[in-house]
Amino acid sequence: MQFVLASQSPARLRILREAGIDPIVCVSEVDEDAVLEAIPYASAEEKVRALATAKGHCVASAIVEGRINVPEAGKLPRECVLVACDSMLESGGKLLGKPHDSQTALTRVKELSMSQATLWSGHYLVHLRENTAGWEILANSAHSCSTKICFGAISEEEAAAYVASGEPLEVAGSFTIDGLGGAFIEEIHGDHHNVIGISIPLVRTMMADLGLKWTDLWEHWNPQASN
Repeated sequence: MQFVLASQSPARLRILREAGIDPIVCVSEVDEDAVLEAIPYASAEEKVRALATAKGHCVASAIVEGRINVPEAGKLPRECVLVACDSMLESGGKLLGKPHDSQTALTRVKELSMSQATLWSGHYLVHLRENTAGWEILANSAHSCSTKICFGAISEEEAAAYVASGEPLEVAGSFTIDGLGGAFIEEIHGDHHNVIGISIPLVRTMMADLGLKWTDLWEHWNPQASN
């Protein structure tokens, strides 16, 4: 059974490869702003779950309808598990997605100094099977999980240097735990994989709930891919 990652995140891809999973990557084309605008009063947990669901449904539908525009799609076996994720940082009652620009990132980094925040990640899993008529969706599941993050003191100079590195511009909450930003995170409570973008313990549990075995994914593991 193959694993399809509906995300272009290098961090999520790396986590899966380190866990013995060599996924096919299929990027979704979802208008995230439109999804969020449709649920303005939803909680952080509900928003990340809605975004993950939209992304996963987009890619799953493309596979079923034969519209997927990825060369690797031809390598799909008879069955596959597709997972889509979305993450947001909740701090001070506000939800922080990707800042996209330096000024927004700098403001956020300064605000997070000596604070606690919660990283929410939504996960959407789809089980697909190919038959003589093509691909079909057998089951799906949506869940979310959270990890509390404790930030240390960040000086003005450190904040400016971190933003200048470019790392925080395209990551949820303007921080990474597995890169330069890790030096400013003093403590976490919960799954550290979740902070990076995908909770593999949660995905394993979601698969088990659908009668699927996580260890069946190891058969496609390429040891060289994780190096």
